[in-house]
Amino acid sequence: MSSTARCLPVSLGQHAYDIHIGSRLLPTALQLAAIQGRTLRVVTDSHLADLHLPLLLGALGLKPEHVFVLDAGEPSKSWATAERVLDWMLSQKLSRDAVLVAFGGGVIGDMAGFCAAIYQRGIAFVQVPTTLLAMVDSSVGGKTGVNHARGKNLIGAFHQPKAVIADLDLLKTLPTRELSAGAAEVIKYGMLGDTAFFNALEAGDIDRLMAIDPETSANVIERCCALKARIVAEDEFETTGRRALLNLGHTFGHAVETFTGYTQWLHGEAVGLGLVMAADLSARLGWISADEAARCTALVARAGLPIKPPAGMMPEDFRRLMAGDKKVAAGQLRFVLLKRLGDAVLTADFDDNKLSETLAHFCA
Repeated sequence: MSSTARCLPVSLGQHAYDIHIGSRLLPTALQLAAIQGRTLRVVTDSHLADLHLPLLLGALGLKPEHVFVLDAGEPSKSWATAERVLDWMLSQKLSRDAVLVAFGGGVIGDMAGFCAAIYQRGIAFVQVPTTLLAMVDSSVGGKTGVNHARGKNLIGAFHQPKAVIADLDLLKTLPTRELSAGAAEVIKYGMLGDTAFFNALEAGDIDRLMAIDPETSANVIERCCALKARIVAEDEFETTGRRALLNLGHTFGHAVETFTGYTQWLHGEAVGLGLVMAADLSARLGWISADEAARCTALVARAGLPIKPPAGMMPEDFRRLMAGDKKVAAGQLRFVLLKRLGDAVLTADFDDNKLSETLAHFCA
């Protein structure tokens, strides 16, 4: 194990697990995840199959026939694909003590985790995230699932991983666009619950992160995971509303993804725009200042993320698609908004006219 490796516990009682962060972790994945002697199978995507997969298979003692390879990208996160993965798992004659290893970004983690959750009523799985977005967000917390034509992540299950292994060396081959997508989730954490972290990103950490500076990358990933782990420990199944704060920017962002059919924007790009729109609405409600909203917009843009909706998307499109969001309760649309920079709240108590102003401003 790398001497700089860090271990961050996620305290969830019998569902507790560790997040391992560092360089050169793949060769020790078997030991880190404590899965020696178990039947292992891997789900990955076509990009990873040509890059880092051989190293992981060597570490796990597996052969290529022990891997299911999906097409890379959000369109693979569908019920039809889940059926194919489940059929493969059955053909492999996996028993309930088998372990599924998710080797990829958020799509792979969500898909493999979902299939592990429903296969024989649940088997163990391990997250080996390969993108910045997956390392700081989607690999932690146990949310798994697939998309539907009517909305993002509407079919899924809570299923905690047995371990998360974030090998920083995997970021070196990540395209700049994917780094930007991950940076959106990083900025989200500063906006919703850590003002000092937001300030540090503004002061240069966002640029060092985009340059994959090793120390900055490790610090950022650990800080994001620590905040998420704390929130998940307080509200594992999103029953109190505390965990819903992690969806800052996602109501707007999911509408964009659904509008574009999950084919044009990366999830993090849609979240980046959603963060800017949530900050704008918060400012129009008088909860944060216009200057603070502008700072959020500037930081999102600095990470190379879009700050305008896709061409042709109108206010009525946002309203129609947001009406199907999972945070709608008793017919009321709810947003995660900012009471202050670093202090988010889930609320349905907002002036709808101000929402109209935000939508009109961005869709102009």
